[in-house]
Amino acid sequence: MSEIVHVVDSAGEVRALATELRAALAGPEISTSTVLDGFEAWATALGEEETAGIPGVPFLRMWLRRGTLEPIIARELGSSALCGGWTEDGRARLKPFPLGIVGHWPAGNIEIQPVLSMTCALLGGNASLVRVPSGLVEPTKMIMQKLEQTDTRALAGRVRMLAFDHTRRDLHEAVARSVDGAMAWGGEEAVLQVRSLPFPHWGRLAIFGPRISIAAMDRDSWSAPREQESWCKRIARDVWQFDQQACSSPQVLFLEKKAGCSPWDFVESLRKAFESENRLHPRREIQAALTTAICQARASWLLDSAAKRAVFPPGPDWTILLGSGSEIPKPTQGKTLTVLEVDDLLDPLEKLDGSVQTLGLAMADPAREESLAAVAARRGVDRIVKLGRMHVFAPPWDGVDLIRPMVRIVRYVSSTS
Repeated sequence: MSEIVHVVDSAGEVRALATELRAALAGPEISTSTVLDGFEAWATALGEEETAGIPGVPFLRMWLRRGTLEPIIARELGSSALCGGWTEDGRARLKPFPLGIVGHWPAGNIEIQPVLSMTCALLGGNASLVRVPSGLVEPTKMIMQKLEQTDTRALAGRVRMLAFDHTRRDLHEAVARSVDGAMAWGGEEAVLQVRSLPFPHWGRLAIFGPRISIAAMDRDSWSAPREQESWCKRIARDVWQFDQQACSSPQVLFLEKKAGCSPWDFVESLRKAFESENRLHPRREIQAALTTAICQARASWLLDSAAKRAVFPPGPDWTILLGSGSEIPKPTQGKTLTVLEVDDLLDPLEKLDGSVQTLGLAMADPAREESLAAVAARRGVDRIVKLGRMHVFAPPWDGVDLIRPMVRIVRYVSSTS
């Protein structure tokens, strides 16, 4: 088996890997159907014991399915892209072509992100040069091994993954000079560093910077006894995926005040859902710094006011903090959900500043939901979804398509017509 993640120490090594990718791109074109077939086989292989338990892999398997990707490709590139044909546009014809090599700078806190970012470029016919964060090298190797086992080098041959210390500016620059486009994910410092790199003047950048997400329930949804258990299970599912570290993870849940109903009763139902989810998907390990942050969040919350309450187990597995107010608290992560009671859901939504990516909703009144969704959209929210579906990965993402930015739409008008 070929080396999956190349540990590089010089710009020359980076250029050599890019040269291999240029050679692969110069070979026969790979059809979209071939890519989708390869992804389907890969998704099946990822269900095997060695990889099934890697955080995010169940989600990755769903993303790789043809049924997930075909509608996305058709929407972003046109239905003809699925069969490799041209789309009629008056007297002209349009067809997507790859940019070339796409560089990837994934965030270091989501195990599947190096691979997830890479798949977006492959769907556009590109090759990928992926810088794998040091903490993700092992899970990335395991995931990519499954691709190599199922692939006849058609897809794996267009990918080179490399690892180097994040402080090596010279190697970051070497990657940037070798690519025709880039996808960067992560915190403010990380994405600003990528933006400053010396890309070719024709290079295209897709930047997915730091965002947070919130959830909200109107008074008639959270207070309905028969539906409470179902909603709480959905919330727990959203909190558990990616250990609450993804941009789409809910950090706070706003409950609209309901006369005669106590939010504490709802929190009791939420506690049961958290306990159940924790039994199904227990945390394998936790960093000492996160444990400290969780303990500090619990203590500071309870010491701040006698009106504030909290529910949590003896360990740092999960935490529910209950209070009131319309301000979004600083996220703790680590499955720490702040539940805040508000007089009206408009109060927190009208304070949003563009930092919120996803709003998970549970609403009893469809007309009012549409009105609140419009407010959230105007305040910078890019995804508004039902609770339980906050991590459903479908473009546009952060308001941007995922495949189209890394392709060229060629316009062809025949000289003989």
